Amino acid sequence: MCGRMAITLPHDAMAQIFGATPANDLPDVPNYNVCPTVQVHSVTSDGDSRRLRPMRWGFIPHWYKTLTDGPLLINARAETVAEKPAFRAAVRERRCLIPASGFYEWTVDEDGNKLPWFIHREDGDPLAFAGLWQGWEREGESFVTCAVVTTGATGRMRNIHSRMPVVLEPGDWPLWLGEAGHGAAVLMKPNPEVLAFHRVDPKVNSNRASGPELIEPIDV
Repeated sequence: MCGRMAITLPHDAMAQIFGATPANDLPDVPNYNVCPTVQVHSVTSDGDSRRLRPMRWGFIPHWYKTLTDGPLLINARAETVAEKPAFRAAVRERRCLIPASGFYEWTVDEDGNKLPWFIHREDGDPLAFAGLWQGWEREGESFVTCAVVTTGATGRMRNIHSRMPVVLEPGDWPLWLGEAGHGAAVLMKPNPEVLAFHRVDPKVNSNRASGPELIEPIDV
């Protein structure tokens, strides 16, 4: 799964990497402790051009009457995304990329302590998660919301968690964004070979923690 991430790239760098025009209201960066319900960066395409735009992390289906009318859908399982009423239209029509510098997962030691790990690309490039998005509006409130697509973890990632985000390579971006025709379902698979991870300070267990030290390796 993916429940916390870090976004550290400047807006202009993200726009250049993804070939996208940046919106004027992007979330502040760097943010080393991005939590669900806050604004994250996303890349969408209309087929001719890409936009780098903010979205609320936590997919809100169109039938929710309030933001808390049902469970917070921060992730969408690749295995069932085409069948779930919340996601089946979005996976056909509203796919996006969600850039991140890395994400956090936790293991638990024999004493029950939560041990955080920071997971990132081994080559240092930004991650591009496969994402889905949905507009939502009720009684004057309007949001564009998103979820990260996840799949079963393989390789070394299974030592940390049974699930992992779908990480897309640059050559896959046009297909996921709908620029290269149909067939994006083949991309919803694990890509653990590009990932590396290290233990970080348990202070990140608090969603109020901040600062670059959150992603620094610690001795274990």
